[in-house]
Amino acid sequence: MSTSNTSSTTVWLILIMASIGFAFDIYELLMLPLIIKPAIAALSAPMVEQLVSSGTERAAAMALWSPGSDNYVAWARTLFFIPAVVGGIFGLLGGYLTDIFGRRAVLTFSILLYAFSAMAAGFATNLYWLLFCRCLVFIGVCVEFVAAVAWLAELFDDPKKKEKALGYTQAFSSIGGLLVGSAAVLAAWLAQKQALPAIYGQHEAWRYTLISGVIPALPLIFIRPFLPESPKWQEKKLSGTLKRPSIAELFSPGLARTTIITTILFAASYGIAFGAIQQLTQILNGHALINKEAEEKGN
Repeated sequence: MSTSNTSSTTVWLILIMASIGFAFDIYELLMLPLIIKPAIAALSAPMVEQLVSSGTERAAAMALWSPGSDNYVAWARTLFFIPAVVGGIFGLLGGYLTDIFGRRAVLTFSILLYAFSAMAAGFATNLYWLLFCRCLVFIGVCVEFVAAVAWLAELFDDPKKKEKALGYTQAFSSIGGLLVGSAAVLAAWLAQKQALPAIYGQHEAWRYTLISGVIPALPLIFIRPFLPESPKWQEKKLSGTLKRPSIAELFSPGLARTTIITTILFAASYGIAFGAIQQLTQILNGHALINKEAEEKGN
């Protein structure tokens, strides 16, 4: 898409939509570290009750699902890693999907997918429901990232403007972390005040935090009618010159070395960064100062 035949208003709408998408990518991903303990505690309650009814002492049954137990660790790992793998696999298909259905359609669908999947997770009644919804969230996030980058890459013909657009919009990812942290604090306060409707008869902050993931769908509903499809994509689609991506081409003699090195660097940087961020609550849990403050507060 060239800015030469696109109004400045439309350009800004696309940039705003991409920024919202990138911000809430991180928002959705970083929800889990904030809600995993209360979520597992609440959703494992039926299993605990089943153990109690079969003769196990309540304290012993609860210990089987307490943080650090085998059951807890197994489910925590499952909730962290299975959705990431599923999302990554579908993310590899993102470029193919954007070529078939268009940048706008895929971007819109992917944002709606992860937004409403996050909301549905807030109504989970068991761990499998939560896991399924988190998988859908990751699929939406990974595909959205690919679609947004493809759309932005076609927004400007000038390479410098293209780089700035990609850089500034992706910088909003950092804001996503601040937003979800603030949302979790607000959800805890609202749950304590019982200011929001009860879900299954209870006011649980972790459910409200998950439901807040629907927020990016709201501006999208209003902005979507004003967003045009990429003229470059449309032109190639209509003329039949739209080239399908070729994995084999990436490993041709002239590109193989660059492809392998770039893939390793990106995999390591994203893996370390997002891995560390998502596990931060568990890493800090062993910090002496944090443990001391927790003991003073009786936690």
